[in-house]
Amino acid sequence: MSEKILSVGILKNGTIGSSLLLAFLMDERAESTRLKVREVTSGAKMNPTEECEETMKTLLEFKPELILMSSPNAALKGPLKAREMAHSAGIPTIIISDAPAKKAIDEIKEKNMGYILVNCDSMIGARRPFLDPVEMSCFNADLLKVLAITGALQVIAKELNKVIMDMLEGRTPSLPQITIDATIATKEASFSNPYAEAKAIAAFELAASVSKVTAKACFVLKERAEYMPLLAAAHEMMRTAALLCDQAREIEKSNDTVIRRPHHAKQHMLKKIRLHDKEE
Repeated sequence: MSEKILSVGILKNGTIGSSLLLAFLMDERAESTRLKVREVTSGAKMNPTEECEETMKTLLEFKPELILMSSPNAALKGPLKAREMAHSAGIPTIIISDAPAKKAIDEIKEKNMGYILVNCDSMIGARRPFLDPVEMSCFNADLLKVLAITGALQVIAKELNKVIMDMLEGRTPSLPQITIDATIATKEASFSNPYAEAKAIAAFELAASVSKVTAKACFVLKERAEYMPLLAAAHEMMRTAALLCDQAREIEKSNDTVIRRPHHAKQHMLKKIRLHDKEE
């Protein structure tokens, strides 16, 4: 009897840091023999009809057994339209979004969908006089480091793999309903050194506060002389958070206590700590 292979569909409407490497959180070395993954993206835009509805139609043609939907602010009309289509199709679905998506939690629960919201996945400084391709890339590089080292991406990887293993082994999956804060993230990161943990907590909280600054600069202030310094300040905050994460990881590396959780080719997760240890 052949092993079950699970078809996973990923829909990306717009971009958040948690979605940048989403497929690779399930199969980081392209070794999984039990997953078949397809991604469909609308790029930067999230219009309900032109982008979100059309991309979901394309994804459903793949006949996924599990859908992961990522977007900024999942409460917006575009992601809502895509969710309604996934719900009508009766496919288990997990929403991955940022803090503003909290407004959609009740509706997501009513559809019996899962969600993973990441508080530190903050909005970029999206105004034309400030944000060009280089600035956009630098911000996302810093954000990705914060997500990875604080433990936020480890939480996502763990929660997704629980669902995947349930479905592969014929169990009814229990979809996650979780908002990742600094406590949840750093607990999953399992720092052995208290100063490394403190730096990671500081990084998470600093990154989470970036959205308050960028939201004011993007949506409240009208004069360039007022919003430009705030945009730059918000990106400096994210860069500082990334530097704190570098410091935290270097402490763990110096103690040979970096935790690694690679996927086995059969999809379950392994674990090791010491660099020369064998993963088990």
